[in-house]
Amino acid sequence: MTRIWPIALGIYLLMLPVTAMVPLLYALTEGRYPGLSDLERHLFMSAHMAGALLFAVVAGLLSDRLGARKRLIVPALFVNGGVLLLMAWPWPYEMQLALRFVEGCAHMTVLSLAMTLAADRAPGGREGGAMGLVGAALSLGVASGAVFGGFVGAETPEAVFLWGGGLMLAAGVAGVWILRDAPLLQAPQRLQQMLQLALQRRALLVPYAFTFVDRLTVGFIISTVSLYFATVLAFDPARIGLSMAAFLLPFALLTYPAGLLCQRRDPVVLMAVGSLLYGLFLAGLGFASAQAVVPVMALGGVVAAMMFAPSLVLVTRLADPAQRATAMGGFHLAGSLGFMLGPLVGVGAVALLRALGWEPWPGVFLLVGALEALCVLVCLPWLLRLHRSGMSAPAAARTQAG
Repeated sequence: MTRIWPIALGIYLLMLPVTAMVPLLYALTEGRYPGLSDLERHLFMSAHMAGALLFAVVAGLLSDRLGARKRLIVPALFVNGGVLLLMAWPWPYEMQLALRFVEGCAHMTVLSLAMTLAADRAPGGREGGAMGLVGAALSLGVASGAVFGGFVGAETPEAVFLWGGGLMLAAGVAGVWILRDAPLLQAPQRLQQMLQLALQRRALLVPYAFTFVDRLTVGFIISTVSLYFATVLAFDPARIGLSMAAFLLPFALLTYPAGLLCQRRDPVVLMAVGSLLYGLFLAGLGFASAQAVVPVMALGGVVAAMMFAPSLVLVTRLADPAQRATAMGGFHLAGSLGFMLGPLVGVGAVALLRALGWEPWPGVFLLVGALEALCVLVCLPWLLRLHRSGMSAPAAARTQAG
C-alpha cells in the first residue's frame, strides 16, 4: 500500500473544505443572505453536487481517452482553490451558487480521478485494501472537516473559504511533484466505445443504484439534518460539527477494514446488509433526543462503512482496467446525482408533510430511511445473481472456482 498512501492523503485533504461548510450551512446561507427560503438554503449544497454530477463522467471519459490522470487532477486542484477563495467575497447569492457549481466540477474531477489512480496502482487482487484505504481517507476527511469547520467558522463563517482555498492551492503544488500515473494495461477506447461498454456492463448498475441511494441520504444529512440540528434542536455550529463527526469518524475508521473484509467475503452481501441497517439508523435518528444524537450518529457511522467500501470494490472488480476510470466516473455520476437530489428530496418531503398538516419530524427521517430498504428490495434479483455467479467474489476465490 506504499503506492496508495500519498493518493489517500490527497483525498483526505480534498474533503476538508467541502465538509467544513456542513455545520455552517445555516450561517453561510441565512446568515449571509437573510430571508432565503428553505429551498434556496438547500440549493447551496445542490449547486455543488450539480457540478460534480456533470464532471463525474466527463472527467473519467477524458482521462481514459488521454490515458492519464495527473494531467487533469493538478489543474482541477488549482481551479478548486481559486474558486473557494472567490467565495469569501460577498457576491449576490446567485453568483455564490454559480461558484459552488464550478467548485463541484473541479472537486469531482480530482476525487474521481484520484480514486481511479489508486485503483490503477493497486496490486492485482488487492483492490479491496486499496479502495478501503482511499474510502477511509475520504470519510476521515469528511469527519475532520465537519469538526474543524464548526470551530473555525464559529465567529467568521467565511474563514472556511480562505483556509480551504489555500489548502487546495497547496495540494495542487504538491501534486505536481508527488503524483505519478500508473501505466494502463490496455489502450483506451474511443469515447463512444467507452460509453457503450459502460452501458453494456449491466452488473455495474447494482453498485450504481446503491451509491445513488446512499449518497442521496448523505445529501439529506448534510443539508436537511444540518438545518434540523440548527433550527429544531438549537445546536450551534460547533455542536453540529461534533454530531456530524460522531457519524463520520467511525465510518472513516471502519471503511478500510470493510475493504479488507471484501477480500475474504462477498461485497454483495456486505453491501446489502449494511444498507438495511443504515436505513434503520436513518429512521431512528428522527426519534433521538438532543442528548442521544451523538451515540445514534456514531452507530450509524459503523453500519455505513459496511455498505460504502463494498460498493467501491464491486466497481473495480466488474470493470476492465482500461475502462476503470469510466466505470468509476459512472459510479460517481450516480452518487453525485443522489447527492444533488438529497437536499431537494429532504426539503420536498418536509414541504409535503407540512402541506398534509403533519409535523415533518420524524416523518421525513422515516421516509428517507425507507429508501435504503426499498433499494435492497428492488435490486434483490440482481444481488442474488451476482452472488451466485461469483463475479463479485475475491480474485483468489474466482481463480479457485475456475
